[in-house]
Amino acid sequence: MAAKLIIDLMKCKDCAQCDTQCSYKHHPENNGVKALLEKIRFALICRKCETAPCIKACPRNALEKIDSGRGDGEKILKRADMLCTGCGTCAIACPFGTVYTELIQFVDDVCDLCRDRLESNGKPLCVGTCKNGALDWYEVDVSQNADMIEVFDGVVVKVAGGDLWEPFLPKKNEASG
Repeated sequence: MAAKLIIDLMKCKDCAQCDTQCSYKHHPENNGVKALLEKIRFALICRKCETAPCIKACPRNALEKIDSGRGDGEKILKRADMLCTGCGTCAIACPFGTVYTELIQFVDDVCDLCRDRLESNGKPLCVGTCKNGALDWYEVDVSQNADMIEVFDGVVVKVAGGDLWEPFLPKKNEASG
């Protein structure tokens, strides 16, 4: 069993701004955790409508459905940051109100789980620099833990009591500005 990146959503939502460091080598301002959080939000909050009105409503074709990568055939939303202008049309079109424009970052960051850059038994840089302790790196069997779900290959989300919705809902003062 290989180690996985564990993201504790309850701790993560308490951070005003994620300022973990990242060792992704292609651009120094990268914060891969932000990219993972956007993917996780789409994977866990989105109701995965068959008709996907958010995709159809986007005037820039910035949203698409892609394979979740879990081998179950499930499709999740993916946003093309270079096409997205932040207009909010997707949020207006979502019949369930689960697309929050305030949670979508404009700049696209990338997380590659530090592949080929970890020393033996080492941890990704983000784990050691997360001030809130929301990130960890260890071997885990998610089938034996009701509070964890493997959202993507190598990325596990820890959710209190198996509650997938609560950690993502913005507080009222956060949503307004």
